[in-house]
Amino acid sequence: MRKIIALFILFSFAFSIVNAQEDLTYQQPPKEILELADAPLTPSVRIDDKNKNIVLLYRNKYKSIAELSETELRLAGLRINPVTNIGSRTTYYFNMALMKIGKKEVLKVNGLPTSPRLANFSWSPDQTKMAFTNTVPDGVELWVLDIADASCKKLTEATLNANVGRPFSWFTNGQSFLVRFLPDDKKPLIDKSTAVPTGPRVSVSDGEKAQNRTYQDLLQDKADEFNFEQLVRSTIYKVDLDGNKKLWKETAMYAGMSFSPDGEYVLISTLHKPFSYIVTLSRFPSKTVIFDKNGNEIKVLLESPLEEVRPKGFMSTKKGMRNISWRADKPSTIYFVKALDEGDPAIKVAHRDEVFSLDAPFSGEPKSIIKTIQRFAGITWGNDEIAIAHDSWWNTRNSKTYLFNPTDTKVKPEIIYDLNYNDRYANPGSFLTKKNELGKYTLVIAKDNLYLTGTGYSPGGIRPFFDEYNIKTNETKRLWRASGEKTLERIIKVMDAKKGELLTRVEASTTFPNYFIRNINKRVAPQQITFFENPFKSMEGVSKEVILYKRDDGIELSGTLYLPAGYDKTKKEKLPMILWAYPREFKDASMASQITSSPHTFTFPNYGSPVFWVMRGYAILDGAAFPIIGEGDKEPNNSFREQLVANGKAAIDAVDKLGFIDRNKVAVGGHSYGAFMTANLLSHCNLYAAGIARSGAYNRTLTPFGFQSEERSYWEAPEVYYNMSPFMHADKMKTPLLLIHGEADNNSGTYPLQSERYFNALKGMGAPVRLVMLPKESHGYSARESILHVLWEQDQWLEKYVKNRK
Repeated sequence: MRKIIALFILFSFAFSIVNAQEDLTYQQPPKEILELADAPLTPSVRIDDKNKNIVLLYRNKYKSIAELSETELRLAGLRINPVTNIGSRTTYYFNMALMKIGKKEVLKVNGLPTSPRLANFSWSPDQTKMAFTNTVPDGVELWVLDIADASCKKLTEATLNANVGRPFSWFTNGQSFLVRFLPDDKKPLIDKSTAVPTGPRVSVSDGEKAQNRTYQDLLQDKADEFNFEQLVRSTIYKVDLDGNKKLWKETAMYAGMSFSPDGEYVLISTLHKPFSYIVTLSRFPSKTVIFDKNGNEIKVLLESPLEEVRPKGFMSTKKGMRNISWRADKPSTIYFVKALDEGDPAIKVAHRDEVFSLDAPFSGEPKSIIKTIQRFAGITWGNDEIAIAHDSWWNTRNSKTYLFNPTDTKVKPEIIYDLNYNDRYANPGSFLTKKNELGKYTLVIAKDNLYLTGTGYSPGGIRPFFDEYNIKTNETKRLWRASGEKTLERIIKVMDAKKGELLTRVEASTTFPNYFIRNINKRVAPQQITFFENPFKSMEGVSKEVILYKRDDGIELSGTLYLPAGYDKTKKEKLPMILWAYPREFKDASMASQITSSPHTFTFPNYGSPVFWVMRGYAILDGAAFPIIGEGDKEPNNSFREQLVANGKAAIDAVDKLGFIDRNKVAVGGHSYGAFMTANLLSHCNLYAAGIARSGAYNRTLTPFGFQSEERSYWEAPEVYYNMSPFMHADKMKTPLLLIHGEADNNSGTYPLQSERYFNALKGMGAPVRLVMLPKESHGYSARESILHVLWEQDQWLEKYVKNRK
């Protein structure tokens, strides 16, 4: 009864208190932070499969608030600019350039559009060209870059429909495209701000359970339905490299299209009515059809109904066919998956999923090729006799890897790896693939050997590796492993397994990442092929190390500690500290203690990082381990609060023991689930001087059918939901808290309402709290004005309540 009364009081405060407002324009942080925040981005790197050409793609670090303020419709999980007909949050590039591997010269690309807004880059099948879209004020155009000539040209007018992803696919001959265009009969959209309602909005339930996550950007009414249909409808044309158009398929709501490896067939999916107001477009009715390359219908593979209802649990899935795709090792063979447990994880079966294949001309019965014990997670194709399949099961954190014969089902699949996927140290890596004669990626098979590349997490740090795996003996031979002593060297691609040529990216804490070619069979120095300069030279004197420490219950933890340039570790001046973290759930304590960071990672001070404040005289403990552990039948969240506090105390104790900090001047912060963590820590301990919580959720009763890694519903575990919700404990929270949230947050569960209501509750209870709502921003922030203001807000808060705490 007390809890019910407390909830009533909190909700009363939340809805009754009028907030004091500040009339504030966008601010900028101090110079030492601003210089780092405005440092230019190095270009993205695209390397062809022949390892001859490099395409450099340049973009601005941030969008502008003006860009974010362009017209946006949020429909069925999509965010669309209805004027240009492309995703409203698309990342654009403003320039392209070329390099030849082995040469430093950067070649200018001629013929680029004026004021480029480039996206959707796609190599041609032979990689002599690269297609891309350019967005102009009234639409989207298709362009193509000729690598040999270093020139590009426009193929179409600004009439492409990119509202549901990349609007074109290459024909396998590399001479033409299938392109989605806006239909000629597209109708004007309904302006909901002026439209007169014709009736109420009504949703119904027939009594069947539909326990869905709290999705955002859902359809809300008939006007949304109409606008969604108009924006998704396309007409498909065939377009050649001269820009000639030919109608290929009539207008429909196309959601996907992919060519068979030999280019003879096209797999097309379309959306259909009725739409839903409680799930996104991925669960709308759909139809999947195989056409030949000329647009003639060959076979209807699947007609899926609206899927608002699924069984409970993270491992639930749809009934019937799913994961329909082309086999990469066959000219034109479809494969798909069916659940053997009706998609319900509560049903006990020997095998959860079955994989089928169907050869062209698709007239026979599908052939079963493998059954997986757990939920199917993917296949890496090899040849008629060799393929690798994967499955996983969230509840046990288990993953299995199968070596199987896709032709002869009499050969029993062999489980070659059976692991806890949280066990980073035991991760065997990913099997190496390369393009086959069909232009698709399949396993690299050398007699009885496959190859693996992995990140290489280990107690000694991150040491990426390249292995050879024998399928007859199941033995693994290590061909190469990075030393990890002074640098972090990651494998980007294996250029030639037989020759031992690797493309790697080498970096250190103050050495900017660049690309190298390493030959593991020769005792020669790696060949550097990119020469990017460090744009953050003001941070070169900053101290960085990974520190190890223990929780009171013996759990081993780690974090990356930064100290200001010139700090004398022998004098041990007491610094203020920022602790930044993100909680993660584990079912095995030993895996919670594994080290997943490296002191050799180059320090990129991106907008979300606390590392900026090392330039302002703070010690920073970034990426501090915050494991939440529940072994056996115990669920991690049953002791969430206690473990959070223990993690934080251990981190502060560890740095305090080194003698570097004033433990009375420690701030804690985080983004999303890290914000949720922050609010809980401030509510249930007195270890912190202040907190920063960005884009979080604070009342778990508003996400009643699960959140993060919590599978139970509110009605199954009401005490857990109550205890974990900072909103419910607003009366205990007296530590200064800075709340920041994007007004257009689209992340499941982190509605802007979460921060607004939590602020009102805290204000009502007399807590020192500040709420900053960022116009137009989503779950992550992208406008320069917003990001610089966030840095300013955080700096003001830290200076007042932490560094200068009285």
